Order: sequence, then C-alpha cells, then structure tokens
Amino acid sequence: MNYREEINTEYKKLLTRRHFFRECGVGLGSLALSSLLNRNVLSQSASANPLAPKKPHFPGKAKRVIYLFQAGAPSQLDLFDYKPELVKYNGKQVPQDLVKGINYAFIKPDAALYASDLKFRKHGQSGAEMSEALAYLPSVADDITIIRSMMTDAINHAPGQIFMNTGTVQFGRPSIGSWVTYGLGCETQDLPAFVVLSSGGGISGGASNWGSGFLPTIYQGVTFRRSGDPILALATPRGITRKMQRQSLDTLKALNEHHLEVTGDPEIATRINSFEMAYRMQESAPELMDISKEDKSTLEMYGATPGKASFANNCLLARRLIERGVRFVQLFHEAWDHHSEVVKGVKSQCRQTDQGAAALVKDLRQRGLLDDTIVIWGGEFGRTPMVESDPEANRALGRDHHNKAFTMWVAGGGFKPGITLGRTDDLGFNVVEDPVQVHDLHATILHQLGFDHTKLTYRYQGRDFRLTDVHGVVIDKLLA
Repeated sequence: MNYREEINTEYKKLLTRRHFFRECGVGLGSLALSSLLNRNVLSQSASANPLAPKKPHFPGKAKRVIYLFQAGAPSQLDLFDYKPELVKYNGKQVPQDLVKGINYAFIKPDAALYASDLKFRKHGQSGAEMSEALAYLPSVADDITIIRSMMTDAINHAPGQIFMNTGTVQFGRPSIGSWVTYGLGCETQDLPAFVVLSSGGGISGGASNWGSGFLPTIYQGVTFRRSGDPILALATPRGITRKMQRQSLDTLKALNEHHLEVTGDPEIATRINSFEMAYRMQESAPELMDISKEDKSTLEMYGATPGKASFANNCLLARRLIERGVRFVQLFHEAWDHHSEVVKGVKSQCRQTDQGAAALVKDLRQRGLLDDTIVIWGGEFGRTPMVESDPEANRALGRDHHNKAFTMWVAGGGFKPGITLGRTDDLGFNVVEDPVQVHDLHATILHQLGFDHTKLTYRYQGRDFRLTDVHGVVIDKLLA
C-alpha cells in the first residue's frame, strides 16, 4: 500500500468513527453495541430504512399523534375557563399583589380586569364548561380531556411556540414530532413519517417548530402545500418516463450507498430515503390529497370542501394520513393573537377551526382509531384577565400574552376522557391546583407512546439530549 492509499484508508476510518460517536445516542441501544463490533452495521441499517418501525421502551397506549397547534395563543378565559369573579370586578384594577414584578408585552400590570362577554354552559355527562363560541366541541365533551392548568416559561410568540414544540426557547433543537419519529419510526414507506399542514397566517417560530435540530434530517417534518402539488418538485419532469426515472434513481442510490459505507454519515441515508420516498409519493400523494372521494356525510361533518385550503380540510387530511401509517401529523393554524376585540377574534377563529377539530375526534372514534391516536389542541400560552386598550395602536377590548395559566385539551391515546384537570384562581391569573408545565405534557405524551422520557435520548456535542431536558413528570391524573 502506497502512502496515498494509506492516508485514504485512515481518513475513511476516522470519518466512520467520528460519525458513529457524534451521531449515535443511548436510544440506539443494541445497534450502537453491534456497531462497535462491525463498522458497517450502522451504514447498512441506515441505508435499508432509518424509519423502519421501532419498539418503544414499553407497550404504549398510543401509536400516533395529531397535534392541532393553535398559534397566536387562544384566550382560555373566553373559551374554557369561566370566571364569575371577573364579572363581579369587571373594569376594576387588578390586585397589585398578583402582578408585582411582572412585565407584560403590551399592557401595564395595573390594567383593568376584563370579564368575557361570552356565555358559558356545561356539556355532556362530564359537565365540561365551554363558551358559546364553541358550537361543535361540546358534542365530544365526554371524549376530550381539558387541562386548565397549563403553564409555560415563554411570554412572546416565537420563543413560546418553539418552547411548546421543542422543550426549549432556543432555536435548533428537535421538535416533538421529530423525537416521536426518531423513537418509533414509521408504519408507511409511501409517505413521510412526520407531516406538517398549515392554515391561517405565518408561524412566528417558523420551521424550527417542526425541525429535527441535531437529529438526522430524515426525522424533520415535511410540509405539504395548501394547493397544487402537495410537495414542490415532486412531479416527474416532462419527457422522463417512469422507467428512466427508476434507472436514474438506482444509479444515484448505488453511488450514495458507496459514500455511506465509506463515511457512515447518516445524512446520506436521509438522502437515499428522500429520493426513494419522493418516487413512491408520486403515486401515493395525489390519492391522499383528493378528499373528494370521501363520502358526503364525512365532508359535511368536517365542513370540508374539496379543492379548498382550510383548517377543516387539514383535519380530514390528518385522519387520512394516520390511516396510511404516518406517525405524527401537525396542523398549524396561526390566527389567535387577539390584542384587540378578543371576543370578535375568538368567534371568528372558532368558526374556522371548531367544526373540523370536533369532527376529527368524532371520526377517529367512529373508525376505532381514537384509542391509539393522541389528539392535542392548544397554543403557546394564554391571555391575560386584564384588558388591553391602546387608542394609539387602535386596540380595544383585547387581551395580552399570559404564560402563568392557560388551557389545552387532549383526546384518545389512553388519556382519561371527560375530565377537566386543574384550576386557576378566581380571576384566572395563577394556577392553584394540579399545575402542568410544558415539560410535564411532553413527558406524559411520550409515556402514552411507550417511552420513559428520561431515556429517549440522543448524544450530541458530548451530552445526551432529550425532549424534556432535565425536567418533566408524567401527570398520572390525565391517564385512564
């Protein structure tokens, strides 16, 4: 062996070791051990299918997740958390002991209290209390679990959204969808494991909300477009036959597999699988997106219209995606940031989202999918019990950001249906019973999927990272 060949050989060994120790985490378990014995195992496994179904730490109640993310922060006080004391003290200054040392984004801490103008009623055998803005959710009141005691660390939209989706306010960490697909793999090879659908406006936190961070990019969310081709550049170019395309892909695959064997870089495995999945999706995606084949009663239940971009259509697509084996579907609806005329805004957004969300729960139950599917609804934080009014900014009767108390709901996947967990004080300012931090919610969701949240880890830059960082407890009261 000459000098050049010797250097080349040592360089290949170095690259393989470097990728192995940088990318492999505790979560890879026996694969990591066997790779120490055989330097090609990692490359062969990744090339074969890095998204193959994997077993969790223990049998989970749930197999998949649909996350209805209501970006902008819905007002819990106008939807789920009725406060008679706010009616009593409406227009009076908030007690100063509650707001001491607190700074808000757009209002002064001594702003006047503001009672909701919406009427509330109890629904179902569970007696779940909801406002009149929600016309459809009461029909599934006994199927959902309302959490009135959510708390978060962030107070502004971008960090709040990123914290809710990644467990940290810092950019560049893996999203919850990426962690779930990293841990469980996928049940289909014809569609991505993690799909993102959007409606409303743009998301403050951007693509970081569904990014894979330091995990291999095979685990990041794949965004489907609202109209036209679901994914850009998916269609076969003009003049290229299916046979020609297959031959080209086979050549690329052979070259990439050789490069993967040399370097052990998992991003090459991502590239291989992306090409192959795109090829398969040329047939599977058009059929998936064509909701006109759904029966009339289903379309009416969702309020969905074929060919129209809407939250209702996305809810129906979410059901179709999980039926086809997609592991994690996330719907982003950005339109809940009501600094002015909060009641008008809440009513408007409920008209766009309430029917689809309720129909999704009902449809999953009717099809026998709700038991092993977790549905999550909520935003990045809540809204203040004080009014926001600023004539110079043309704002009146709104609510500011509030991270100390807000409401979310979950359904299915082994969560206890028909209960309302937690309680806030008489003014809706602080949680006083059964607090649930964001890390606790993440830990509980992972638990229902079969994971000990402290052991679903990935080694990066010399330490083991996890979705819940060093926090989080499973909230047993939420579980059936």
